[in-house]
Amino acid sequence: MKILLDTHTFLWWVADDPQISANAKEIISDPNNEIYFSVVSAWEIIIKVGTGKLSLSEPPEIYIPSRIASNQFEILPVQMSHILRINSLPNFHKDPFDRLLIAQSLVEDLSLITLDGAIAQYPVKTIW
Repeated sequence: MKILLDTHTFLWWVADDPQISANAKEIISDPNNEIYFSVVSAWEIIIKVGTGKLSLSEPPEIYIPSRIASNQFEILPVQMSHILRINSLPNFHKDPFDRLLIAQSLVEDLSLITLDGAIAQYPVKTIW
């Protein structure tokens, strides 16, 4: 299975946070699954750290790449096709980071691991 992590899912996974579901843990830890981390999430994390809404144990430029590497996640870059797909999305969700993650999931045919119920309104495969 090809999986894209929502930003909160990534943060909870790497912190071993109890908020992450047992199902999400099982899927992420399954070596048969391809797990993707979007550069969109890196951008969101850096924005939140910069505004004081999120604190990390290390600077984001160390924290993010080290956690991606130690978990052997694949990095999903932003492509023009992802950006253009946003235009056809209904405005159920106003968060630009989530809208881009939704578009990436749709274009790349990835299931999105997220707790965000608003994302389920889109024709994207969600898991929690």
